[in-house]
Amino acid sequence: MTAAQNLRKAPFVSALVAALVTLTLTPPPGAATTERVVVDRHTGLAIGGFDPVAYFVEADAVRGKGDFEHTFTGVVWRFRNEGNRAAFAADPDVYMPRFGGYDPVAVARGVGVPGDPRLWLIVERRLYLFYTQEAQAAFGDSPKGVIEAAVRNWPAVQLTLAP
Repeated sequence: MTAAQNLRKAPFVSALVAALVTLTLTPPPGAATTERVVVDRHTGLAIGGFDPVAYFVEADAVRGKGDFEHTFTGVVWRFRNEGNRAAFAADPDVYMPRFGGYDPVAVARGVGVPGDPRLWLIVERRLYLFYTQEAQAAFGDSPKGVIEAAVRNWPAVQLTLAP
């Protein structure tokens, strides 16, 4: 191949490399968070199909409806109504359970245990789900200490979770 032929191919190769780098470094749409989310293995729904916004606006664990779904982080979330779906779509990090719905008490101990959407607390405007009522009570006694330990352990715990 002559030097002239190499020069003609250089812009194409440069453009190809630039496109590959961009695709590799750009997160997919709707994947702003790296948080692993508890997904019901039978339905494929995030947090068992419960509406994450309802915890905040209704102060209750409410199941979402199939008519009001939104996909975020590769997971289907359900909502009670269009308003809740729109609120979540606008700012999912506000409504998603912390630690992806894994029990913060277990995460503080270095273990990833899915929380039960019916056992929950909101602390400092963040939703937490718990595996047992005992874990919920332990968290309520010392939320700051549990949260600090869970934050330290969460990166390592995520590595142990099944995809």
